[in-house]
Order: sequence, then C-alpha cells, then structure tokens
Amino acid sequence: MPPTSPARSSPSTAAAAPTCDVPDPCRSAYHFLFFQRDPAVTASTACSESADPVDARHSNTFLRLKKKLERGVGEAIAAYDMIGDGDTVMVCVSGGKDSYTLLSCLLALRARAPVDFRIIAVNLDQKQPGFPADVLPSYFESIGVEYRIVTEDTYSIVKDRIPEGKTSCSLCSRLRRGILYRTARELGATRIALGHHRDDIIETLFLNLFFGGRIKAMPPKLVSDDGNHVVIRPLAFCTEREIARFARAMEFPIIPCNLCGSQENAQRRQIKAMLQGWAQEHPGRIESIFTALSNVVPSHLADTSLFDFKGLDRGTIVAEGDTAFDPPELPPSPLRVVSSNIPLASRAHLQHD
Repeated sequence: MPPTSPARSSPSTAAAAPTCDVPDPCRSAYHFLFFQRDPAVTASTACSESADPVDARHSNTFLRLKKKLERGVGEAIAAYDMIGDGDTVMVCVSGGKDSYTLLSCLLALRARAPVDFRIIAVNLDQKQPGFPADVLPSYFESIGVEYRIVTEDTYSIVKDRIPEGKTSCSLCSRLRRGILYRTARELGATRIALGHHRDDIIETLFLNLFFGGRIKAMPPKLVSDDGNHVVIRPLAFCTEREIARFARAMEFPIIPCNLCGSQENAQRRQIKAMLQGWAQEHPGRIESIFTALSNVVPSHLADTSLFDFKGLDRGTIVAEGDTAFDPPELPPSPLRVVSSNIPLASRAHLQHD
C-alpha cells in the first residue's frame, strides 16, 4: 500500500458545503445554470490588466473572465448531469493551470449551488526528479480545501520500461489512472474530476481521426471500464486560452509538466499547430467543430453498429434520410470589410447591420 497523507480539511471547510433553500425536486445539477450572481462580479473598479496581479483580480476584465469560466463549468455540469446532491467529487490536481482552474471553479460554484456536494483535492506525487512536494499541500492549506497527497514511485517504473528518448506519457497515464481509481475508492468518491478542456477534446478528435482511423474524441463524462467510477470533465466548454489567462492572473504555483523528461509526441504537436492555425485564419472554425460533436447524424455516416443500413428498404422513414443530396445549410459568414477606402461611418454601418 503506497503511503498517503490523511484527507485534511480546515475548520471552515470541514462542514457541509452551503446549500440553497429550494424544493427537493429542484435540487439537481441543472440548477448550476442558475447559481446566484457573485456580488464581486458587479463591482466597479478602475484597475487595468497591467496593474499588480493582486489588484488585477478585482478588475472588470478579470471578473468577466472568472464569471465566463464558472458559467462554462456550470453549463457543462448541467448539460451532462455531472454532479448531484450528496456527491463526493475527487478533483485531480497535478499542479498545472488546468487543474488549478478546475478546482477554483468548482469551489466557487459549490458555494452558490443549490446542491450539497463534497470536494476533495487529490495530487499524485510520482516521485519525479525535482518535483516540489511542498507546493500543493501548502496551496491546499492556504485555500482551506480538503485534500490528500498520494505518493507512489511510478517514475522509476516508467524509466525502467520505456527506452530513453521515447515518449512515456501513455504508460504513465495508465499507471496514474489505476492509482487514482484506487484512491477514489478509498475516499468514497462518487465523481472523479479531470482538468481536460475544450481544446484537449478537439485535439483528441483529430488525433483519432488522422492517426487512428476513428471518429472518437474525449467525452465530458464517462464510466470506467469496471463500472465503478464516474469520470467528469467540467472544463469541457472552456478554452485553453481563457484558462491560461485566468491562471496567470490568479498566480497559481504552477508545477512544470515535463519533470519526467518526456516530451509531447510529434503527432499531438502537429494537431495542435494545425488547430492554432485554423483559429487564427478561420475564426469560428474551432467552435463549429466542437458544436459538431453534439450534432452527430449516424444515418449519414457508415458505421453499421450505430445505424441499421442493412435494414433500410422502401417505406423506411429515416430522419434527414434523403437530405444527403441537398447542399448543407451553413450559417451566413459574417460580413467582412476588406476595403480601407470605405469611410469609417459606412464601415460601422456595415458591421452592425
């Protein structure tokens, strides 16, 4: 049994999370959409983004960003029924910007949500060289969140099995997943929250499409293979760019992700570069791709396990069945002014019509 620290909590967080006085039938994850407005969000300040980081957290720009991220997390929780009344959510915190942001958003939502759920932050110390073991415990103590540090030397196992210079992320991920599942069982966690965001989901889609021959992404919610764990990704609607901005402003004590010496594989780098290029050259394309993941039409693909093509015959009615020959109904492209000779007043008129 690997050594673990006991789950800890400060006096202020040991008690049950605050709840709202709403009828029992209404106490569902869908009410995350209707959490109370944070009074701080409406505060008017004159701070600029270039101000001191502590002061910048009270700027209107930062408060809008914070509200947007929390709304995105709330909408994802509601859309996929990720968290319900009485759940114990084990939030996996690696020390990177994504998991810090996830923990911050969930704590903020718990304080206002009409459902009562418990949060336990968990970090896995894999004994990588140079890993600052004191950083996360100190941070968890400072914000008063219940936490557990799990220590297990997976680094030595990976180094022993993976040749020097090869990417070890796959094996490391499998080992880490097994340990986290075991920890969730020990803690009685009903949900395991991971920090993957929208960009991760889209990158995974294209990795599988280009290199695996599958239309498969990263689901916002899944059940483990043994059926014992529900894994959720509450940042599914949030972008990496917004998360990075938030993490910088919050000055999270970031722990580098490359302490093991392994680097991101070439295929993922290629996909990431492609998507970044699309985002710059074709505004809206990435958003459209993500929207498509929830607008799948199996009858217009070719997977016989998703649609009974063999059973199709005359008289069979299929939704959108014969629209395959129609041109796709695309939203109109936004009007873009390309001539700088148009007077400013006319340009403003065109852009707002």
